[in-house]
Amino acid sequence: MSTDYKILLIEDDREISSTLSGVIKSAGYNIIVAPNGLEGQKLAQSENPDLVITDMMMPKMGGFPVLESLKSLPSPPKVIMITANEGGRHKAYAEMLGVDDYLRKPFAMDIFLEAIARVLAKDKNSDEAEKPAKGPITRSRKKS
Repeated sequence: MSTDYKILLIEDDREISSTLSGVIKSAGYNIIVAPNGLEGQKLAQSENPDLVITDMMMPKMGGFPVLESLKSLPSPPKVIMITANEGGRHKAYAEMLGVDDYLRKPFAMDIFLEAIARVLAKDKNSDEAEKPAKGPITRSRKKS
């Protein structure tokens, strides 16, 4: 599969960043990587990605300030926040700021790729309506 979607990954852990960017690239997406929130914010402004995947806890600028800055862009990208944090309040705050999906580390790579495809498909609802899908993965707001 090859797509024209551009994904910005903002992750400070080199191993996680390398793994996730490899998975994204092998799935056929164009990938840009930033090692921290500040650089990610700059790349989001200059590269106009379709999707930003950002860690929550990072040096220089965390995921929440990144999310706030993305929402102020003329064409805000979709956002998936990833975190090892178990706190329900963090998830609620991310959702309040308009995050499109929220994944807790560690997660399986198939779940990660499904989240990317689902979030990007929100852009093309009318185009994708005719295509059969596996069915959306719904997430309840209940504590698990």
